[in-house]
Amino acid sequence: MILATQIVAAVAAVLHIVFFVFESVLWTRPAVYARFGIESAEAAETIRPMAYNQGFYNLALAVGALVGIVLIGAGHTVVGLTLVIFAMACMAFAGLILVSGGAKYLRPASLQFIPAALALVLAIVSL
Repeated sequence: MILATQIVAAVAAVLHIVFFVFESVLWTRPAVYARFGIESAEAAETIRPMAYNQGFYNLALAVGALVGIVLIGAGHTVVGLTLVIFAMACMAFAGLILVSGGAKYLRPASLQFIPAALALVLAIVSL
């Protein structure tokens, strides 16, 4: 069960690294900000600082999950699972918050929530 936790948590972490790249590195590209429902370069520029900050939150959660995965692999199961559980809980919670913004956010919220929630369940079962 722990291996399944590591694999699914790694998928969630990689997704959050992609979110980081979109929000903090590639935000000003029209194809990127359009994915987030932003319709103009002016609007994207206005919210750029918020997107930049949000991207780094996503990166921090991904790094936490990846460190937890590595620690599990190194035999530090309790510490590793604790990090994975915390990171996955934060990611899953953020997905729930995103969907509370309306039906138009269902797809991105699902992408954020489902892998994290699955990894969270697998991690808890592994205890």
